[in-house]
Amino acid sequence: MFSHIMLGANDLDASQTFYDATFQALGYKKGMIDNKGRYINKTDSGLFMITKPLNGEPATHGNGSTIGFSAATPEIADAWHKAGLENGGTRCEDDPGVRDLGRMKLYLAYLKDPSGNKICVLCPINE
Repeated sequence: MFSHIMLGANDLDASQTFYDATFQALGYKKGMIDNKGRYINKTDSGLFMITKPLNGEPATHGNGSTIGFSAATPEIADAWHKAGLENGGTRCEDDPGVRDLGRMKLYLAYLKDPSGNKICVLCPINE
């Protein structure tokens, strides 16, 4: 559905460290910095990019926004969460775990990246 996601960051080095660690926990390769200074991580389903805002203003997080990534298992979600905390991320929401939504259960883990963007991983629970 999406071709790419772009987030703003004030400290690209901190963001690259964070996203390389969390994406590796999900099974992706490290990203790269392109010739315009943007962090880019390419997957089969699209691009994830981090950049300093082009208008020269400071990057800010989106209040009420969340970017969600897929995890194949709860163990991978936990590894993602641990890697994020160890590489500049901060806790938000509840601890990683199962959320019972009635007709479905999801395993979710939430973090804020070094720029304050709220991100999560989601793993459907089949019972």
